[in-house]
Amino acid sequence: MTTETLPPPMENDDFDTLDAILDDLRTRGEDVPQWEFCEGAIAALLCTRRLVLPDECLPLLLGTGDSQPGVASGEEGDTWFADEAQYAQFMVLWTRRWAEVAASLSANVESLDDERAYHPEVMDVRGAVWGLPEAERPELEGQELPAFAQVWALGFMFVVENWSEEWAEPRDKEAAEMLNDALDAIVELTEDDAGQPTVCMHDEDGPPSVSDERLNALGAAIWAVYDLRQLWQSLGPKVEPARKAVEPGRNDPCPCGSGKKYKKCHGA
Repeated sequence: MTTETLPPPMENDDFDTLDAILDDLRTRGEDVPQWEFCEGAIAALLCTRRLVLPDECLPLLLGTGDSQPGVASGEEGDTWFADEAQYAQFMVLWTRRWAEVAASLSANVESLDDERAYHPEVMDVRGAVWGLPEAERPELEGQELPAFAQVWALGFMFVVENWSEEWAEPRDKEAAEMLNDALDAIVELTEDDAGQPTVCMHDEDGPPSVSDERLNALGAAIWAVYDLRQLWQSLGPKVEPARKAVEPGRNDPCPCGSGKKYKKCHGA
């Protein structure tokens, strides 16, 4: 896909629309994730050894099962899009973001400051909540606010775990080490930010909510995504080993249907 044929870049309004669709889906299925989780999943799917199409990944990611837009599947726990228009709108935005991330991961960048580099759509939830007047803060008793980029990393690892055959360690030791090092960098982000907050990513004037260590870890995780995409693209899809057909015993009937024993027919 050339630059001329790429869909228009995603704007804030587009991500707001995705959030609104997911919020609506969540009224029919409480396990529907936030967009940041889907963002991590897209990055992982683009790094997976074989191409996993939306028809395969979205039912598991969104919990829609075999349901059709506007029609409940009848399976307990399944959710569904309100109608064909909502489903079509979601797919247009999903495809646009997919193409955008794919282009970024295919670009030859040497710095994450490069405008072509992959920049995950992640939210500083703690910064957003801590910046609210105390009277306006939502009821958070017993709830843990996710750390910066934590939900993105969980979405990435969701794909790794659910398509584990495509993420199996390669035989080549150097490639296996590259795989494990890259995944370790992403797994680190699934943990809490234990560093001293120094900056707010939601509002530059907001209370500190993200540590320098966390920002460095996110940068390392983004480079890890580049490494993973390069690794699987260089290895290509898994090829099943050729299996030799089982040869009949010498006294078994010949599989050609002659009625003779194998040893007196094609086994002679």
